[in-house]
Amino acid sequence: MKTEELIRVLAADGVRPVTPIGVTLSRALALGGVLSIALFAAILHPRADIGHAILTTAFKFKLLVVICVAVASAIFLPSAAVPAGTHPRKWLLLLGPLLVVAGVMVELATAPADAWERRWLGHNAMHCLSLVPLLSLPPLVCLLLALRRAAPSRPWLAGAAAGLLSGGIGGTLYALTCPDDSPLFVATWYSIAIGAVALVAAVAGGRWLRW
Repeated sequence: MKTEELIRVLAADGVRPVTPIGVTLSRALALGGVLSIALFAAILHPRADIGHAILTTAFKFKLLVVICVAVASAIFLPSAAVPAGTHPRKWLLLLGPLLVVAGVMVELATAPADAWERRWLGHNAMHCLSLVPLLSLPPLVCLLLALRRAAPSRPWLAGAAAGLLSGGIGGTLYALTCPDDSPLFVATWYSIAIGAVALVAAVAGGRWLRW
């Protein structure tokens, strides 16, 4: 390519509008969220007693934990997607874990000891471990594709953040059908399921988001 032609190409490229990465990620999140909801509607349904459950503290607490994980990760992700991004609100990522710890402490202090194991195991641990990642898959794919248009200096971190966000969405949807509301159950099985999504996403990010 001649020098003059190269200059014209670069000049033309420079006047193209650049979409902020936050906008790109928001669009990917919206698409992934819609696909997850459609997947939930196709294979699952809200629990039969959801009208009553939504009035209980335990159900509200479960939803609050997974929503906190999703919201905190959504706030953190744009800064992880840019080179040398600062993370001034990374402390928000601690909200979900801190809520879980507080909930477990309250439950252990108020529930009889002979009920701890039953509440911890619940009835649907294996469903949780399989369905949360499944429901997390659409937003995770969409977010990773969007992140390929970014330039994270730590690709594994951007991938992990996308995984936490996707896991939070999957956990929120699964919480609507899961009959196990115990903080002990949430602390164990939801954490393992969401953590697994984040781990897989971190590995994928480390391989696919490098530049």
